[in-house]
Formats: sequence, C-alpha cells, structure tokens
Amino acid sequence: MLPAPHTLRRWLLAVASLLTLLGAGVEVAYYALDVRGLEPFVAFLSLSYERNLPTWYASALLLSCALVLAGISHVARQGREQGWRHWRALAGAFAYISLDESVGLHEHLGGRLSLGGVLFFTWVVPGALLVLLCGLAFLPFLARLPPRRRRQFILAGVLYVGGALVMELPLGWWTEQHGNDNLVYALIDHVEEALELIGASLFLAALAEELGERVVLTARKEEPHGSGPATPR
Repeated sequence: MLPAPHTLRRWLLAVASLLTLLGAGVEVAYYALDVRGLEPFVAFLSLSYERNLPTWYASALLLSCALVLAGISHVARQGREQGWRHWRALAGAFAYISLDESVGLHEHLGGRLSLGGVLFFTWVVPGALLVLLCGLAFLPFLARLPPRRRRQFILAGVLYVGGALVMELPLGWWTEQHGNDNLVYALIDHVEEALELIGASLFLAALAEELGERVVLTARKEEPHGSGPATPR
C-alpha cells in the first residue's frame, strides 16, 4: 500500500535534499579544502558525475513516474476517458527520460551545431524546441485537469525544465570560460540537478495522488447497488 501523498512527497523531497547536500559537501571538501583523498566519494556522490548514486536514484525516480503514468493511462482507458492517450504518451516520455538520465542520450543532440557562450552545450537548442512543441501539444490536456492537479504539474514541470534546460545556459558559459574541473562548475551543476530532482519528486507525488483517487473512484463505481441489509420477512 502506498503512503499518503503528503508523506510520499515529504520523503521524496528529503531524499533529494540529502543527495544534494552530500554531493555538494564532498565537492566543497574536495576543491575548497583540498581533501584529495575524497576523490572516490566525489565520483560516487557528486551530482555532476554520471553512473553513480544520484544518477541511479534520478533514473529510478523518473522510471517510477513512467510506471505510475502507465497505471493512470490504464485506468483512464478503462473509463473511456478522452485523455488516456496523453497519459500513455507521458508514460513513454518518462521512460525515455529515465533511460537518458542513465546513459546521457541528450548529449548527442545538436552535435552538428557549433555554438558558444550560453549555448556551449548545443543540445539545449533542439531540447528547448522539443519542450515548446510538447508543451503546446499538451495544453488541451492540462486544461482538462482539475485546478489542483494542473498547478502541481505546472510547478513540477517548471522546476524540472528550469534545471534541465535553463541552468544549462550559465553552466555552458562557465564551462567554455573555465572548464568543468572546478568548484563553481560543480555548484552550478548541483543547482541544476537539484531542481530536476525536486521537480521529478513533486511530479511523482502528484501522480501517486492522482492514481490513488482514480482507483478509489473506480472501486466505488464497481460496488454493487442495492446491497444494503435485507429486510426481515
């Protein structure tokens, strides 16, 4: 049985905060305090590294979103709701994002572009275009959601995209000017990854709330009518 939505949200945000603090802590100790013996811990705990504890957690978090979205899609399809295909599309998208978090597929986007400055990481150009197109395509879906759920999804999306795309701009500029082996790079990257973790955590909590409400509603609809106590003869 899943925990209550507010409890799940609290735990997810606590884990995101813990990972961020641990990662930033080892980076500060490594660069600012020159504790070079921490290098293995930096590689394992830093949010700036790939294929380590924060990456595995982020990938699992996104995959959990995909699984809950698939569950919502299934329930919505059984109820013949108009938006069930949108739920299924989101499930597929988050499954892909989970895979991308593990292996870095997005880094191959924009490889033919030769840009600099805030667009040093050229993948943000096609990435921003894709986010814009998807956002426009899902506007009718968002409009049909209850106000509370719509606010939850928009907040989670703004935080996640703010980390994944917007924070890549200052990070790209700094990387071009100073490289990526320094404390400032690590701290900018930690802000980026922390926003992604918080956004995904809030989204998963909102999805769990949505699925729970749908399951309860479906169960009520399936209860047999007229099943009250029998009248004595």
